[in-house]
Amino acid sequence: MFKVFKQKATAPMQIIAVRREHVRRIGLLLLIAVALLLYRFRFHWISLTPKRMHSRNLGLQANKEYFQLEGNKFLILGGSMHYFRIPRAYWSDRMLKMKALGLNTLTTYVPWNLHEPERGTFNFKDDIDLEAYLKLANDLDLWVILRPGPYICSEWDLGGLPSWLLRDRKMKLRTTYAGFTDAVNAFFNVLIPKVLRFQYKNGGPIIAVQVENEYGGYAKDDNYMAYVKEALLSRGIVELLMTSDNKDGLTKGSIAGVLPTFNFQKLESGLMLMKDLEPDKPKLVMEYWSGWFDHWGSGHHVYREGLLNTLSALLSKGISINLYMFHGGTNFGFMNGAQDFGTYIADVTSYDYDAPLSEAGDYTEKYMQIRNLYSHYLDEELPEKPQHLYKSRYATIHPKEYIPLWDALSLLEKTIESERPINMENLPINNNNGQSYGYTLYNTIINSGGVLRSEQNVRDRAQVFVGGQSIGFLDYKNIELTIPDIKSKQNLSLLVENRGRVNYGTKLDEQRKGLLGDIFLNKQPLKGFTIYPLEMKTSFIESFSAIKLNSTRENPVLPAFFYGSLYVDSMPYDTFISLKGWEKGVVFINGLNLGRYWNIGPQKTLYLPAPWIQHGNNEIVIFEESKAGKTVEFVNQPDLGQAEHV
Repeated sequence: MFKVFKQKATAPMQIIAVRREHVRRIGLLLLIAVALLLYRFRFHWISLTPKRMHSRNLGLQANKEYFQLEGNKFLILGGSMHYFRIPRAYWSDRMLKMKALGLNTLTTYVPWNLHEPERGTFNFKDDIDLEAYLKLANDLDLWVILRPGPYICSEWDLGGLPSWLLRDRKMKLRTTYAGFTDAVNAFFNVLIPKVLRFQYKNGGPIIAVQVENEYGGYAKDDNYMAYVKEALLSRGIVELLMTSDNKDGLTKGSIAGVLPTFNFQKLESGLMLMKDLEPDKPKLVMEYWSGWFDHWGSGHHVYREGLLNTLSALLSKGISINLYMFHGGTNFGFMNGAQDFGTYIADVTSYDYDAPLSEAGDYTEKYMQIRNLYSHYLDEELPEKPQHLYKSRYATIHPKEYIPLWDALSLLEKTIESERPINMENLPINNNNGQSYGYTLYNTIINSGGVLRSEQNVRDRAQVFVGGQSIGFLDYKNIELTIPDIKSKQNLSLLVENRGRVNYGTKLDEQRKGLLGDIFLNKQPLKGFTIYPLEMKTSFIESFSAIKLNSTRENPVLPAFFYGSLYVDSMPYDTFISLKGWEKGVVFINGLNLGRYWNIGPQKTLYLPAPWIQHGNNEIVIFEESKAGKTVEFVNQPDLGQAEHV
């Protein structure tokens, strides 16, 4: 040590020269690093630089013919992706795939009905942790346009509004009716403080917030949009406000001081919409419909022809675009919506939407085509695509045990006695918030056969039983059923399924489910009901272990819950459940509701994400209404049905 020190001490000029060389090299390396960074971000100064700036005073501005972000020209290349339709474990994967497509902005709705399932009881945890979703978007350098509603449409039950609002017989949804605004205020008092810190001017990713959603197609109250705008501003929203409407309501849904954006699919209709917008304001297609949703009994809707030409035409005009959807995901559970423009039709479980990224997060041909197109408009090289997620085939299972519905009724926490039928929403359960989803069984006693008439009081579909034997169905089309002669008193049961509340149009106030009024036998109203709320919550499905299971070797008594076990001896992977031979019902895995199936299609498989599968045994429960199959298959490819071009 001494010798080394002495040697260095005798050569000070050498030391200085070495240090100068080190400094020179370090300086050169720093210059190279800076040059590389500048090169890397030279064409993304619009979307990336402001995010790293210390000053955030201006935010997203719309006072010229193009958007500006912190004073810099900014083109929104967005994609809709809803956290509540995707397992939380996959949020990062989907966002990185969004960036690899060339998108810089994530748009998401906020589903009020999930976040406040009972009045005054709020849930922002696990797969619906909105704050975690926004933080992740910020960490991955994605801007966010937040669409908090309170109404969101989105092919989601009641457009995201909680069903307990309908307990009020005078309720007027999406208006300034006090019963509605009081509930909105209570929800916004919880929701908005959670998102304030994620606003751009507070260092977060939110660059714009939408005021309600497609109100021009509803427009029942001239004061309503001003109320929603003030509800946001008064709680601290400071970013650019937007509205969003399609051709039916662009003029009726606009409000002073809020930038109108528009929704369409075909270029011709979009160009017509743009004629009505202010020429000196930037234009954003808030929803460029990249595909379409499916409903039971249709084909699988796809949209291909004209998509790339439309996107190219919009980009050439400097018009900002948000793909609705970039990634659709799944309507897990009973959360699908419905339409009713004279005929009620319910949406399927899958929300694949023929989007660029499939329901299971896989790249599609559409993804590749759009990525190639965007790469020509973005001078910066796109990020590499994240790795494809493996899909697995698992061993076929043979459910060998089951519980008839009639036996499972004993597991319910509460039954209701009522002289007349009560609709789901007004049942005295769930802390007087009623029943939101699932089935409701109405049971009474009859002593004769005859003609049973629903008088359109069945919402949406009722399977009718006499003495436990199915005799047919009542729904919107079939309102009459003949009951065979009986020799003694018999149980008459109506198993009523809520197939999903309408999410768009003017009939939102009419979305009460179950039996809405009297059911008539031989023109006399039936009375003396015992009502069983079959919400099929996780706790109910998991309680089956408390009773004896029956063997499926004998002819099973239907409806019934069928039990099987999927054993996974490796790392779990995504898969798809195929239910050939089964007719109509719901599938649960480890107590979680995957969604509905129905053999009328178009959807033939249910997506089962890996995060819902555990290593070892996984309990599969199938609630089947009418016809039980023998096997349950797990395949590595989805079957969404025969393509039907939009």
